Amino acid sequence: MTLIILKLILAHLIGDFFLQPHQWVKHKEKKKLKSIWLYVHVALHIALMFLLIWDLSYTPLILGIGLLHLIIDGLKLILQRKKTKRLFFFIDQVLHIISIIGLTFILYGTDFNFTVDLSDHFILLIICVAFLTQPTSIFMKTIFSKWNISKLTKDNESLKDAGKYIGILERLLVFIFIVAGHWEAVGFLITAKSVFRFGDLTASKERKLTEYILIGTLISFGIAIITSLLYLNLLTYV
Repeated sequence: MTLIILKLILAHLIGDFFLQPHQWVKHKEKKKLKSIWLYVHVALHIALMFLLIWDLSYTPLILGIGLLHLIIDGLKLILQRKKTKRLFFFIDQVLHIISIIGLTFILYGTDFNFTVDLSDHFILLIICVAFLTQPTSIFMKTIFSKWNISKLTKDNESLKDAGKYIGILERLLVFIFIVAGHWEAVGFLITAKSVFRFGDLTASKERKLTEYILIGTLISFGIAIITSLLYLNLLTYV
């Protein structure tokens, strides 16, 4: 049953973070329950779950999770306000994961276990790697939406989306280093980034920009380290 849960979580990550255009999100926030993209989004989640599990005997579980997804997203759209958008984003994600694990346990409680086999290892690896790319970038963007970052960086020319891709690469490298047991390489990576960033921070003489870069770096590395440790612990959990 662990493999089923991992596949359901993977479907959630793909549907929420990789196959949901920004235009859909904006339309849902504007039209709320009247938005056609809300229902297309849920239908896409259901299709992904069927595709990854590929077993019609789990139809009640998949449809149940799809219905809960619709309810959770609908309530978020109705209840959230501009000031509470960040809070509701994280609550929404937590509730989705709880609904997946909880409904699986309710429907298949007698067969529920946390034994991890080789197939589970592979799916778990895919989930961790996928999470450290686009989903984490969106998480961080949501956190930083509290501040007007564009104002701080308006005079700093850089490649489009360069920061996002640098963050993705550093998180993947941290994950690889920790899984491989080379913590010293993580320290080297942090040091190297600090050296490269030192010139920018010295030139900017902007305390707010310095704090933004420091917070971003710590959050990025922190998420990567926590994800890596969770992955290693789940591999050895029997």
